[in-house]
Amino acid sequence: MLPYQTLQEAEASLGRNLSFAETLWFKYSAQKSDYLLYCHNTFFLFIFYSVLPLPYMFIELVRSHKIDRFKIQPKIQNSLADMLDCYKKVMVTFVVAVVPLQIFSFPVIQMIGIRTSLPLPSGSDIFLQLLVYFVVEDYANYWLHRLLHQKWGYENIHRVHHEYTAPIGFAAPYAHWAEIIILGMASFLGPMIAPGHMITFWLWMIVRQMEAIETHSGYDFPWNPLKYIPFYGGAIFHDYHHFVGGKSQSNFASVFTYCDYIYGTNKGYRYKEAFEKRRKELKQM
Repeated sequence: MLPYQTLQEAEASLGRNLSFAETLWFKYSAQKSDYLLYCHNTFFLFIFYSVLPLPYMFIELVRSHKIDRFKIQPKIQNSLADMLDCYKKVMVTFVVAVVPLQIFSFPVIQMIGIRTSLPLPSGSDIFLQLLVYFVVEDYANYWLHRLLHQKWGYENIHRVHHEYTAPIGFAAPYAHWAEIIILGMASFLGPMIAPGHMITFWLWMIVRQMEAIETHSGYDFPWNPLKYIPFYGGAIFHDYHHFVGGKSQSNFASVFTYCDYIYGTNKGYRYKEAFEKRRKELKQM
């Protein structure tokens, strides 16, 4: 909760007039506790997970020859019932694991120093912190994901996520409740290293979820602007991991490709890429 009763008090404390964004933040958050503001994150996760996969669901339902050019595994087609069933199962896990994790992790948020106070962070501060969060989460997720592919971890936990050999947007968070908690730890490491404002934390969780849904979409569109991000793997990179299935020892990273390249866990994928490239060249001859 902000330690100011009026806008004038806030401006006097900062020694300047509040920006438009800061005025909105003051009006919205001044009478809300830090705990309540943190719990907004649970609501955002629910809304964005429910809405963001809808375009992919529509594309899957109206598939045609033109659309199938972008489908990574075109022989697999999901019905509306299949996708809704996935959504329902994720909602159960959301209630059982995600909501408690969000609610009871607030002491960690306080400990690491995620603030709700004024001033608001600048756009450049938000961008740089999000970049740190992505790099840290990607590295931690790589090793945790790789650990889950060991015999015990896969058979008892991670196999649930691999029920989808051809992933869909709704399947991004489809996993065992224990996996949600284990991989969720990676998402907290970045904010622990570079704590920022609550708004930055909200954006981090939202953008990370957006990326996970895109990665599991099952479609590789050539006009996707994310392709211009260095080392970004995207749907085609992660789809290979699902296609190989439980025995996969390749493409463990969640966002980027550098960890798999450095540690040699992308050899199968690179061979497949080279093979398909050569096949296309032969067709054009």
